[in-house]
Amino acid sequence: MNATLMKRLNIFLHREDNITLVGSPASQEEIANAEQRLKVDFHEDYVHFIRTFGGAYAGLAVYAFSNGSSFGNETVVDLTLWSREQFKMPPFAEVLQTSYVISMNGSGDPIIINKAGNVLICYHDNGEIELLADSFEALIEKNFDEW
Repeated sequence: MNATLMKRLNIFLHREDNITLVGSPASQEEIANAEQRLKVDFHEDYVHFIRTFGGAYAGLAVYAFSNGSSFGNETVVDLTLWSREQFKMPPFAEVLQTSYVISMNGSGDPIIINKAGNVLICYHDNGEIELLADSFEALIEKNFDEW
């Protein structure tokens, strides 16, 4: 992730009134175990983000292993395995097997990063998959606002 965006996130997430929006940084061991369990490779921008902030708010809740207390305790592993179990029909099943869930929207639709590093949303009510951003960094740039 670019240094300017990381600086903006760092300033925002370390303001005293935003303490519940940032988790604890992910360890290399947590990342390696999750990648092995999910049979995926996390994109480097996502890894940079979670190694710095853990699960944190960046325009949307980005889940890792230790999340900000204002959003749940579910991990990226929990969300991915749950989504793989819930969405076994095409086209979701194929996409979810090689992707990981980094967030959920307010309707319970998983927001994923696929093997190519694109960020997609899987709309469970109509079976559509939509491209949200070409990369995790682009997703954050598009959604993050310091208020």
